[in-house]
Amino acid sequence: MDERAGIGMTAESNRLEHPGLDKAAGEEFLREAFQVLLDEAVRRGTDVTEKVCDWKEPQELRELLDLELRSGGEPPERLLERCRDVIRYSVKTCHPRFFNQLFSGLDHHALAGRMITEALNTSQYTYEIAPVFVLMEEVVLAKLRELVGWSSGDGIFSPGGSISNMYAMNVARFHRFPESRRKGSWALPRLALFTSRESHYSIQKGAAFLGIGTDNVHLVGTDERGKMIPEELEKEIQRAKAEGAEPFFVCATCGTTVLGAFDPLGSIADVCQRHGLWFHVDAAWGGSALLSSKHRHLLAGIERADSVAWNPHKMLTVGLQCSAFLLRDASGLLQRCHGAGAMYLFQTDKFYDVTYDTGDKTPQCGRRVDCLKLWLLWKAAGTEGLARRVERAFAFTRYLAEEVKRRDGFQLVLEPEFINLCFWFVPPSLRGREGSPDYWPRLGKVAPAIKERMMKKGSMMVGYQPHGAKVNFFRQIVTNPAVTKDDLDFFLDEIERLGRDL
Repeated sequence: MDERAGIGMTAESNRLEHPGLDKAAGEEFLREAFQVLLDEAVRRGTDVTEKVCDWKEPQELRELLDLELRSGGEPPERLLERCRDVIRYSVKTCHPRFFNQLFSGLDHHALAGRMITEALNTSQYTYEIAPVFVLMEEVVLAKLRELVGWSSGDGIFSPGGSISNMYAMNVARFHRFPESRRKGSWALPRLALFTSRESHYSIQKGAAFLGIGTDNVHLVGTDERGKMIPEELEKEIQRAKAEGAEPFFVCATCGTTVLGAFDPLGSIADVCQRHGLWFHVDAAWGGSALLSSKHRHLLAGIERADSVAWNPHKMLTVGLQCSAFLLRDASGLLQRCHGAGAMYLFQTDKFYDVTYDTGDKTPQCGRRVDCLKLWLLWKAAGTEGLARRVERAFAFTRYLAEEVKRRDGFQLVLEPEFINLCFWFVPPSLRGREGSPDYWPRLGKVAPAIKERMMKKGSMMVGYQPHGAKVNFFRQIVTNPAVTKDDLDFFLDEIERLGRDL
């Protein structure tokens, strides 16, 4: 070994004797970054006098953010400025005038849970590395199942309601055809599954992803409110059988994305029972109504489901993401369907009870902890507090619906059953012209134009969409408990201001 090589090895050895991070500097940066988070994201991000968004076109935003990654690092002061920029140019989904999605608002207890989750940075697959969270998830899932109406069962937190729906399809297929796990689609007849025309697009995506095929998704007719018609379901099942397909799965929806419709679960359960089909309920959006004694009737019959998808991150302001896949079966079906028994994780000779190693129930390996934020929020608010949050959202929707009916130029698409408020704004230039051949095409351009103006102004955000033969209309959602009547009055006034000259 020459002298230079020896010196190099000595220097490398010396470096290894010390930490590769400056902990003191890191903690100081964190302290300052947390202050930026508190000032800019939490305080200003929820301040009604601030903008909901600071709109920039993509090229301008790229230049403002300087996203390029370089060979050298930057000093803490510059990094803190970058943190401020990220927050500044991001949409403030916690703002009281953000009505754009099915989620909004900020719960401080849930945020604390999210921050602790990030700091602990563990994976929810074995008791040995996530003992607190394995036990916590078990309790939270049991509470959700209790609200569904089950005294036992199984479940797992998943990466979103779409994945929960796909889990349901996969488990249902395995339950009906256990050999499919080993032999795949070659061992199966042509399968058929059923869901309403108003169902979430994840059913179509799931059929494609799982190899069932979108051609084998039978879309069942709905009534004028968007609810599945059980008699149409019966007809579709009979038609699929006549075509030589094997029906195996029905998905009902509680809280459709646009209209907020709740399918008639009891009647659908009867059809499923008659034909021996797996009954899944996608309650990702509407499931939280189960917390309210005033509104849980919307989900009457959900206890008859075989599986349920429920996203507390939507109506309960838990924070993205928090999605539960719940199963009535308590025989270990999830484990049998998804388990691989990897011996580097799920050793059978561990010194503790390995039934607490729950990670093999899911196709995931690494799995984020999603239970803490909901558990901490639930501990803070209690079931009664969560119920009040749900009932407040319903009350605001009723208030808005009455205001829409009272104001000139506003027209409901339909009376809301849930907290989806769907309406048109008719500008003065179109009022009284309903019989004109260009009325609906022109009205369909109003919502996109108002949306563009509000975003460039930064005053608020709300979604719009066409629906079937109906031209673009607004869909307003209130889930943020910080919203007040003043915010809702502003919302309607602002639409009128932004659209009066269209």
